[in-house]
Amino acid sequence: MLELEHFQAKWTPVRVKKMRQTKKAEDFRVSWKRENASDDFEAGRRLARVVFAMAVLLAPALAGAQAVDPGPGADAPAPAPLQGQPVAPNGLARLSVSAQFAADRKPIRSGLNWRVLSESADGTSSRIVARSSEPEPAFSLPSGNYVIHAGYGFASGTKRVSLGQQGLRDQVQISAGALSLAGSIGDAPIPAPLLSFSVFVPLQGNSEGRLITSGAKAGEIIRLPEGTYHVVSTYGDSNAIQRADVKVETGKVTDATLHHRAAKVTLKLVASAGGEAFAGTAFSVLTPGGDVIREAIGAFPQVILAEGDYVLIARQEGQVYSRDFKVESGSDRDIEVLAK
Repeated sequence: MLELEHFQAKWTPVRVKKMRQTKKAEDFRVSWKRENASDDFEAGRRLARVVFAMAVLLAPALAGAQAVDPGPGADAPAPAPLQGQPVAPNGLARLSVSAQFAADRKPIRSGLNWRVLSESADGTSSRIVARSSEPEPAFSLPSGNYVIHAGYGFASGTKRVSLGQQGLRDQVQISAGALSLAGSIGDAPIPAPLLSFSVFVPLQGNSEGRLITSGAKAGEIIRLPEGTYHVVSTYGDSNAIQRADVKVETGKVTDATLHHRAAKVTLKLVASAGGEAFAGTAFSVLTPGGDVIREAIGAFPQVILAEGDYVLIARQEGQVYSRDFKVESGSDRDIEVLAK
């Protein structure tokens, strides 16, 4: 409310100087001054009434031009939303979700793929209404019942929620861990580009019961449900293969190194020992029993072989040459066939 300024009237007292006059003249002057003072008092009252009336008339106009202090609790503006918590559009509610490992309840901060499916009351199949790959997404959705699905590599977790207008924050637990695979020859690590891995879920009586993934690279993080897996490591592209059973624990990355017993050999057809290799030679590497392990064409192709005994056959311009050789783990060398 506009607060008017209060004016305090000031009255100046009238001094009467004593003069030597007759009693009649003095009474006349006193009477005249009293009449004038009464007139001044009436004029002051009229002036005050005029000022008050003008202030009342001008109050609405002045109120629009002045800042009004509403006081505590009086029509204050709505508070701004908390930082990091956006307000959902009108008619929608905010669903914020996150994931954690089931064993230690540690948050999962990467590798997640979220899907939100709506549940219908008539029993029709659910449909995907929202997706996200953020670690802690927030969805704006109509109120209703939903199924939250969090994918974590080959593992996942689901949860049914009921979303009201007030919004909801919830968590999904996932029983999952991860594998990080590598290979070595003795103590020497094998370069990652020369390795590939396949991961299987063992079934009763079959270690390679169900394939989970193939072609995985060394150092790659393979996210898996908690459990035991059968890993097959291939060094090169022939028969240098190692196998191992590996256990994956919830919330942990299991580092597994498979130790190969193999070597890299360079194949050559030469006229004499240490001589120049013939170009365009077709090579075949066989087991002693005659099974073909690897075939290659060139002057000196390289082949990675598991340790053991082999037969090398070289074909050049209709001529066939052969020799036996042995591969020892970690011993890379040239294998020469003499064209004789």
